[in-house]
Amino acid sequence: MTPASGSDRAGEESPRPGRVRRVVTARAGGVSVGPYASFNLGDHVGDDPEAVRRNRVRLAEQIGLEPDHVIWLEQIHSRTIAYADGPRAERIEATDGVVTDKPGLALAVLSADCVPVLLSDDEAGVIAAVHAGRVGARIGIVPAALDEMVKRGARLGRIGAFLGPAASGRQYEVPAGMRADVEKHLPGSATTTAKGTPGLDLRAGIRRQLLEAGVAAVAEDPRCTIEDQALFSHRRGAPTGRLASVIWIDNT
Repeated sequence: MTPASGSDRAGEESPRPGRVRRVVTARAGGVSVGPYASFNLGDHVGDDPEAVRRNRVRLAEQIGLEPDHVIWLEQIHSRTIAYADGPRAERIEATDGVVTDKPGLALAVLSADCVPVLLSDDEAGVIAAVHAGRVGARIGIVPAALDEMVKRGARLGRIGAFLGPAASGRQYEVPAGMRADVEKHLPGSATTTAKGTPGLDLRAGIRRQLLEAGVAAVAEDPRCTIEDQALFSHRRGAPTGRLASVIWIDNT
């Protein structure tokens, strides 16, 4: 007979997951120059690769991890979710979300107007990071991440969400037809900008989607990347750098 494990053993308890931690970077604090100045973490925007490497090493040092313990993605506006089971030197190809239940792995998503979504079931020790731009949010990247978390032992009623800085509905102007199309697939996202034109508030739509899915709570960084000069914004001024929103389980 196979011995029981965890809380099934008399007198023993399952090890509790470590503390879930999150961080969102800003524009300052790195070595990049020109339109990428200075803490650009995007490796696909035309910046000097060595500057990006140094910035990523700096981020890893600041959160107390080795650089290969920060998991990066090749974001393509998909609804593909990957699972990270250990350190890796290369980014995960062609994916816009990543889930792990391994302590000490930091999951990072890049953004410069799109919505970074950080998810965690602290009790189960399952976390996720999602890049939810207009296309990805429209086609269901966030529900796909929730599904993968549940497969790994999370429960919807215990999952908490954090929505990072992104383009606000005040500034995110789109054609009326595009607004109607996104609203059809992501209800709650249609809005009117400060100029009175058709707009999108993706965070509002994602918040509604998460709560209707049954997650426990949704927190939000209210900053607008287009308005806030301390953040990168592709819409405000391309080419430009990318922010990182990072989540990890700290067992130290």
